[in-house]
Amino acid sequence: MGEFDFIADCLAPLAGPQGLGLLDDAALYTAAPGRDLVLTQDTMIEGVHFPKGHWGADTAEKLLRVNLSDLAAKGATPQGYLLSLSLPDGFDGKWGKGFALGLKAMQDEFGFSLWGGDTTKTPGPLTVSATLIGSVPSGKMVGRKGASPGDALFVTGTIGDAVLGLDIALERKIDAASGEAIWHWENAYYRPQPQLSARRMLRDYASAALDISDGLISDAGHLSKASGVGVTVNVDDVPLSTATRLWLAAQKDRKAALSRLLTGGDDYEILFSTAYPQGVIAAAKTLGIEVTRIGEITEGQGVTARSRSDVWNFDRPGYRHF
Repeated sequence: MGEFDFIADCLAPLAGPQGLGLLDDAALYTAAPGRDLVLTQDTMIEGVHFPKGHWGADTAEKLLRVNLSDLAAKGATPQGYLLSLSLPDGFDGKWGKGFALGLKAMQDEFGFSLWGGDTTKTPGPLTVSATLIGSVPSGKMVGRKGASPGDALFVTGTIGDAVLGLDIALERKIDAASGEAIWHWENAYYRPQPQLSARRMLRDYASAALDISDGLISDAGHLSKASGVGVTVNVDDVPLSTATRLWLAAQKDRKAALSRLLTGGDDYEILFSTAYPQGVIAAAKTLGIEVTRIGEITEGQGVTARSRSDVWNFDRPGYRHF
């Protein structure tokens, strides 16, 4: 399958009207009155962000899911996306159709469409990039800057499942209580759930927010730096899934194992601060969103992680590309 056949057969059916049938060099979009545009981009490289040879639907889904997570943390609604693919030798029609099925699944689930992009050939590994375009009511985007001393620190969902899912993807030995636990961790790694249901809650109550991609401790540091405040994380309060709690209980060095969960990354939950903790709790209950208070915003700078017995230090607070 050639480049233009791949575009016509696999990608053009995914295009919305803004994409002009993928027959032009650009997309055309007119934002609704009273809405701001929010743009985000993520790139994934084979062997770095996903295992070698995973060229199909799983990788396509994850590419869009991680970008949707960024929009969710900003309180934004997805509208469309631009897709860039650098394809290695061996990426044929079978892989292309599988990849397109993953894109379509995400478009159908979250209600947005392909607007355009670019395809190239590469002698290196598969490289995929998506730029997502979202919108928020004017002036309502939630940034990383805005947290104030006295704010409560919350997180959605659970932390650490994707770290164990990566172990499975890389065929590392892992102690699992059940096959259901393995499925849970794999799903957390390959199909992180963007917290788009939290958009209104964040716009109404969050003073600052970001999604957790590099690791809870590392991303707490990003919030600290952007807002110019200190962040205290109460390690004992960080929410873990049942499967991960059972795994943790079986580890010989619990502190080292929990440190790995807190710094491993790929959680794609939302970390946010708020001056209205009771409002957050009430809104989350109405929306059916799991939120947990895990700390507070303080004077100063940097992240302090503590348990009931001591203060924790991390040699590596999270993932870094370089």
